[in-house]
Amino acid sequence: MDKLFEHTSIPKAYFTLAMPVVLSMVVTLVYNMVDTFFVSQTQNPNLVAGVSQSAPIFTFLIALGDIFGLGGSSVISRLFGEKQDQLGRNVSGYAFYGSILCGIIVTIIMLVFKTPILHLLGATSATWQYANEYYTVLVSGATFIVFGLAPTNILRTEGLALESMKASMIGTILNIILNPIFIFPLGLGAAGSATATVISQIISDGFLIYYTHTKSTRLTTSIKETKISRHLQWELFAIGIPASVTNIMSTFAIALTNHYLIPYGADSVAAMGIALKISTIINMVFVGFAFGAQPLIGYTYGAKDAKRFNQIMKFDLQVVCGFSIIMTVLMFILAPTLMKGFLHDPRVISEGAGMIRWLVLSSTFAGIMLVFTTMFQSMGKAFPAFLLSVSRQGLIFFIVIVITSQLFGYTGVIVAQPIADVLTAGLGILLFLIYRPRFK
Repeated sequence: MDKLFEHTSIPKAYFTLAMPVVLSMVVTLVYNMVDTFFVSQTQNPNLVAGVSQSAPIFTFLIALGDIFGLGGSSVISRLFGEKQDQLGRNVSGYAFYGSILCGIIVTIIMLVFKTPILHLLGATSATWQYANEYYTVLVSGATFIVFGLAPTNILRTEGLALESMKASMIGTILNIILNPIFIFPLGLGAAGSATATVISQIISDGFLIYYTHTKSTRLTTSIKETKISRHLQWELFAIGIPASVTNIMSTFAIALTNHYLIPYGADSVAAMGIALKISTIINMVFVGFAFGAQPLIGYTYGAKDAKRFNQIMKFDLQVVCGFSIIMTVLMFILAPTLMKGFLHDPRVISEGAGMIRWLVLSSTFAGIMLVFTTMFQSMGKAFPAFLLSVSRQGLIFFIVIVITSQLFGYTGVIVAQPIADVLTAGLGILLFLIYRPRFK
């Protein structure tokens, strides 16, 4: 492992760690689109709406898992860089079993308070049956979903990115296979979609445990190696919680955008829904690059190798920005064609194509922000990481969309995210100048 993190050329080390994450992200993106397709093929609008209303629960569970996965991997990477392998091993055990305990607690709470939560999610008399079915099955399997994020991220701290990818892809591909089977031949509808997700996650978790137990030499699955200091616990949660907020903010931004688009008609909301899914292609890929590089950044920071750290950061920015520029150009050209793959109304296709172009216009700035966010997470800098996490699709976005929607109406709603991206990138640069590492 030390050779990969300390001596391998930066491009090779970077892509060795990042590409499996990118591929996992792409497969997940494909699954999200396929899942939407299968659910919509029921031709039952209430079922589709019910599943959509309960879908944020999955995002919430992923966010909880990220606390232990991203928080744990940040701490472990730095400890490995400092050659404190046993401490890093104990942190991995803490994250491993902490995520399980968190999942169990969340399952109990969310089942007890199921009715008020479903009301909060917007379930109505027409959609209640389907939202309830999906919610109940998904929450019953919450422990497996929350847990999966811990080893998925932590395995990469030892250079086992390929193994992490294999486990994730096995689960995702299995989900794609099982989803239509449970929905249609077995006739389980909304519950079938959730059941496929939970079963697939259980299988994926099994592979993650297997790889941790058999491939890793520095990580642990032993409950006997979970004791860590309060300081390390604080570091894990101080980084993990801001990292998890990113997922929640994404859901918030979508809901807020839809709220401001409702006055302009259902077609605009539908067009934005598709446009967001398509523009997410860019986001998920550079999320893969950024998070894939995180163990490398954390290890180098922990090792206090200033030269290599700066070279990694420079290369990370070059890759993310270069990719986003290329994809922006392609999206500008292909936007109408991509919209036609989902919709047939020429007016909505045209509207959606315009939305895609606005959304991807600022992708380079979003990429810059993400690189700085993962850098702060890798360094254990909780405050700037948290500030960036709640800004792009949270605080800054909220302020921008309120102002621009008032000033420019429909156009203001569409341009809110690009403007927020630029402003957040500026904030990221400012925070970098303040918190940039000063190696002694």
